[in-house]
Amino acid sequence: MENTSGLSGAALPASYFSTATSSFIDFLKTQAPELLPSPERAARLPVSGLEVPHGTTIVAVTFDGGVLIAGDRRATTGNLIANRDMDKVHVTDEYSAVGIAGTAGLALDMVRLYAVELGHYEKLEGVPLSLDGKTNKLAAMVKANLDAAMAGLAVVPLFVGYDTEAADSRRGGRIVSYDVAGGRYEEFGGYHAIGSGSMFAKSALKKLYDPDAGAEGAIRAAVEALYDAADDDTATGGPDLARRIFPTVVTVTAEDGALPLPAEQAEAVAEAVVNARAEAARPR
Repeated sequence: MENTSGLSGAALPASYFSTATSSFIDFLKTQAPELLPSPERAARLPVSGLEVPHGTTIVAVTFDGGVLIAGDRRATTGNLIANRDMDKVHVTDEYSAVGIAGTAGLALDMVRLYAVELGHYEKLEGVPLSLDGKTNKLAAMVKANLDAAMAGLAVVPLFVGYDTEAADSRRGGRIVSYDVAGGRYEEFGGYHAIGSGSMFAKSALKKLYDPDAGAEGAIRAAVEALYDAADDDTATGGPDLARRIFPTVVTVTAEDGALPLPAEQAEAVAEAVVNARAEAARPR
């Protein structure tokens, strides 16, 4: 019989066409477990003296009509800068984004697999996961990394999403944080931060946050908070005007979904923050 599938070689196993589970991770566990991150293997590795890149700092802010997440671009290995332009904020589906802090390699694997998991579910079920379903799915992935976290290879994400089922559009933007054991915590204060510079970033947002602000005001507050974190935390990178490296920002709204802020707009906001700080520091 002529092969009309467009595939060469042997036919795919029947399990590839099964709809028994809508979880891509569960599918991999049975069909190709070697492709999954292995926290058990990582936990068996000696970590004494092991230096791996870590990423910080991530902030999230709600605004009138949505929510945003932003991150600096620096990754560090001990006291050294391992990477100056790492992207720590990733769009994970149409109405969600995740920022990552902790062990960079494992964090990137986790957020990429998470995005595939959300897409796989929607393709099989015909509808996207609810916002609570998305946050619970991410919690399960963080919990699965617990063995590696106990060995010193922790990953801590920060989730933002727009709840399309929210009755009040002003309350559609939501922020959910996690601990290394997979604990899930919704942040109702309107802002949150994770990573080594989070204490300084949250202190800044405590003064800058305006629940009635629009997207532009929230973006400015987020970049200001990252600037303050970089000012006091060596692992957080501030705007780099010489290399043209600026924070990564993603906004999530009902109208536009999850959209990365254009590079030229991020540059303009960062330069405005730097210029304002320079003016404030000028002797009178």
